[in-house]
Amino acid sequence: MPACCLLRLSWRKKLIEPLAESGGFDCGHTMAEASPPIQLLQILEKTVSPDKNELEAAQQFFEQAAQQNLAEFLKSLSDVLKHATNSPVARMAAGLQIKNTITSKDPTVKLQYHQRWLSFPEDIRSYIKKNVLDALGTETMRPSTAAQCVAYIAVAELPVNQWNELIPLLTQNITSQTGNEMVKESNLEALGYICQDIDPHVLVNQSNAILTAIVHGMKKEEENEHVRLAATTALLNSLEFTKAQFDRESERHFIMQVVCEATQSSNTQIQVAALQCLVKIMSLYYRYMEHYMGPALFAITLQAMKSEIDEVALQGIEFWSNVCEEEIDLAIELTEAQESGRPPQQTSRFYAKGALPHLIPVLMKTLTKQEECDDMDDWIPSKAAGVCVMLLASCCEDDIVQHVLPFVKDNIKHSEWKFREAAVMAFGCILEGPDPEMLKPIVVQAMPTLIELMMDPSVAVRDTTAWTIGRICELIPEAVVNETFLKPLLEALVKGLHTEARVAANVCWAFNSLAEAAYEAATGDSDKAQEPETYCLSEFYEIIIQKLLETTDRPDGAQHNLRSAAYEALMELVKNSAKDCYEVVQRTTIIILERLQQVLSMESHIQTHSDRMQYNDLQSLLCATLTSVLRKVKPEDVPQISDAIMTALLQMFNSASSKAGGVQEDAFMAVSTLVEVLGADFIKYMEAFKPFLLLGLKSHAECQVCSAAVGVTGDICRALGNKVLPFCDDFMAELLTNLSNNNVHRSVKPQILSVFGDMALAIGPEFKKYLEIVLQVVQQASMIMVDHSDYDLVDYLNELRHGCLEAYTGIIQGLKGDESAQATMNGPNNDLSIVKPHVPHIVNFIIVIAQDPDKSEDCVTSCAGLVGDLCTAFGSEILPLVDKEQVHGLLGQGRHSKNSKSKALSSWAAKELRKLKNAVTVAS
Repeated sequence: MPACCLLRLSWRKKLIEPLAESGGFDCGHTMAEASPPIQLLQILEKTVSPDKNELEAAQQFFEQAAQQNLAEFLKSLSDVLKHATNSPVARMAAGLQIKNTITSKDPTVKLQYHQRWLSFPEDIRSYIKKNVLDALGTETMRPSTAAQCVAYIAVAELPVNQWNELIPLLTQNITSQTGNEMVKESNLEALGYICQDIDPHVLVNQSNAILTAIVHGMKKEEENEHVRLAATTALLNSLEFTKAQFDRESERHFIMQVVCEATQSSNTQIQVAALQCLVKIMSLYYRYMEHYMGPALFAITLQAMKSEIDEVALQGIEFWSNVCEEEIDLAIELTEAQESGRPPQQTSRFYAKGALPHLIPVLMKTLTKQEECDDMDDWIPSKAAGVCVMLLASCCEDDIVQHVLPFVKDNIKHSEWKFREAAVMAFGCILEGPDPEMLKPIVVQAMPTLIELMMDPSVAVRDTTAWTIGRICELIPEAVVNETFLKPLLEALVKGLHTEARVAANVCWAFNSLAEAAYEAATGDSDKAQEPETYCLSEFYEIIIQKLLETTDRPDGAQHNLRSAAYEALMELVKNSAKDCYEVVQRTTIIILERLQQVLSMESHIQTHSDRMQYNDLQSLLCATLTSVLRKVKPEDVPQISDAIMTALLQMFNSASSKAGGVQEDAFMAVSTLVEVLGADFIKYMEAFKPFLLLGLKSHAECQVCSAAVGVTGDICRALGNKVLPFCDDFMAELLTNLSNNNVHRSVKPQILSVFGDMALAIGPEFKKYLEIVLQVVQQASMIMVDHSDYDLVDYLNELRHGCLEAYTGIIQGLKGDESAQATMNGPNNDLSIVKPHVPHIVNFIIVIAQDPDKSEDCVTSCAGLVGDLCTAFGSEILPLVDKEQVHGLLGQGRHSKNSKSKALSSWAAKELRKLKNAVTVAS
């Protein structure tokens, strides 16, 4: 055995065995004072050792101790943390071990840890809690580890109504006149950690006491800067549940005064934390800020934006970015309110427009403070300034142009690259928001300069220019899709593909936008599904595709997501291609397929985790590209390549990389497209594909994979028709299991309901054997209600209802068959007789949706179609159920919709309803 291994074993034996011989952590502990075992102290101190072997041995020891008796282990750790005579390193390591057994960044693991903690006997928990509380204010290292332990125990216990004495104790320690600074600081830290991690509703009733304590620590009279910083940070974490205090004017004034005073602190950390508070306050309490904007906030934040300290400047800029976001949302809310004929809940104060003349000069100057080799991941003031200008453009629209253009004109040809790059960035940032018609002549005038700047000696200038051209292609395409600029622009972009990865990636994005703009220019106002014979890119199409394919193979393709960007540009160019480009599309399809086969053959040579990640990413990209080109291949050409495609996809599903969720999802998407283009001919692949599809449906932990598998199942039902029957039992079993499984993400469940409709439509009367269970499941789903103040839940409810409507539609149409004359229910042999008892519920479900002010356009469309289907399927006997004011109102809304499908189905349903009424009138 090598000497290093012997040394490691002997070290572990030396540290671990003495404790094992003494019975681990059962060291005679009682509820009285206890001293931690000396061996534990030694091991904790080794956690900062530079020796990797010592670190591994310590970690192994901690894991073994936790497995043997976690509760006793935590008691011993809390003893180490409590005793001030122990070394700071040992105490800190003990606290971190306690914290890491109680909380986790993974929400699922965190919940498990909380449940485990709460399962410990009360006396053990009380012992540990007393120790960590006693440790507050006794540590010499910052931040306080004891404060973290207190906080994460509180986050586990307070929501279940335990340790209720904690918050009063912490606030008392903070406001006490006799407490020393270390005690105040650590108690404030604990309070801040609690506020940061706990559900705000848990502390609402104690918000007044919490806020009083925090503000006490923030006041300018507080001489200890550590205390003041801890208090300011705690306020930042507590703002979400202090609504009641902000609603009261006197308390709000006091809070705002204290925060504004803290922004003037000479301590940078306090100043930054206070500015962060203002940023958050603006988002949470915009409606109350008018009183403070003129006298204080404007001056404070403008001063911060001008600061030479990056952290301070960033918060000043972030404040105004937040103002813009709030006012953009308020503008949207105003539009929606006007369309609904109601007053808005809140109105904009137009702070951003008023501040424009003062903000723009500062932001323009900040844009010039970039560095040539900035790390792309570093968030610096110049980047924040660019985002802020973009938000100001969206918020202030035309008003911003007059303030930014002078800077652009003065600096776009400046001798220093920083000013050229800042000018191009500023120009790119104002392209969205102002009226495109107003901007178009300005952009046309700028195009020659921008094309010239694609050859600039500065990589930063070329990078930003490529990004700006991409935005022009996206937002004002008429400026580039013309005879004057297109050819020189394409030449510049193609050359750009051979430059630095960061520039080439933005060039790829420009090609994305350019392809779509060129296609739209060729189709004009006609149906965009109708492929044009030719378009402005046809002449250059082959060379662009060739250069993009070369770019995907660049050795530096992993940098700045270049490879992904190049493949995405390829997809967009294939999607937006004219008929005279079809030969190039065919050749591209073969190249992509060959590449996928080559990549799959490399799997056995993968050795490292990094190689595996790159391999999986490449598979996903090739799959996505193959999906894109398949949609463009003519139906008669697909059978020539479908065998090779399906063989490659099956190999992907069967490989080790199929465990990677992204790869599986992209492979399912490719299969979905193949199903779409092959139609019923996909049947020949079903036996080979079925096992992998069923595995996808069982992928409960991989939401996207499961969702993609459900989508493919629906596609197969629609494509194969009654040929899918032999596979339906297996499909139905998995779909029903997923609906009842709480581990399946809720977003998948509306899709499953839709698939029931697809299957019923495909197999018609054969669906009867599933009918009772499916109708029962759909009925349960249709009765779900949600809190309408939660927009995410409202969206989900609409998706769920849409799924239910599609299920009912598919069932009725499938059982009705092609005989639309079946207008009455006569005898048990009629397949629709099984559905008849459910019809009152179905109609009532439609009425519930009709009365919901938050119903989606999709729900209106599906309801209209279902009303029409019910009329044609059940005839005049359904008239008393559907001839209701709510149903007529829904159809009226659909007929006046801007959505053509909704308008057509609503008109058809209204017509069928009138037919039934006329028939009944004639009969009577």
